[in-house]
Amino acid sequence: MSAVLLAVFNDYEAAHRVRLELVRDGFPTDRVELTAACEPGRAGYMPAELLSGKFEQYFRTLLKSDADREYAEVLAKRIDGGAATVTVHPRGSIEKGRAAKIIELAVPSEVTHRDLDAKTWEHAASRGAQPWIKHLWLEFRGDAHCIYCRLFDSTHPQRS
Repeated sequence: MSAVLLAVFNDYEAAHRVRLELVRDGFPTDRVELTAACEPGRAGYMPAELLSGKFEQYFRTLLKSDADREYAEVLAKRIDGGAATVTVHPRGSIEKGRAAKIIELAVPSEVTHRDLDAKTWEHAASRGAQPWIKHLWLEFRGDAHCIYCRLFDSTHPQRS
């Protein structure tokens, strides 16, 4: 199960502002979801006929435990009543902290989270302080006429 941070807002505008702030902060748009009656988002693709059924199915996919089945129904009813949710799928403690801070500043009516302590890919590319591209990037020094000579500290005849 992936990490989920879900915030419920009493109105769509507040949820929309939070989604924008999360994206501006650098969260990929595929890991930030807004769900509201006027903008169902991914819930709109659920196979139920009624919109409330779509919301319920969607929340059950996010909150998969049997104990959360009733909570998914409550969330669907709140969406029908004009509320909106913002769901974030953070990867690691840094993103979890950034998302929680942005959400808390917006004062949601409630916040729910699941599996935030799950191991994720936060350091998949590099554990070092420098970005991994620094290992590939060659600084120009003027002493090599091609990348081969720069990489291997050698020279070869230039083609004319």
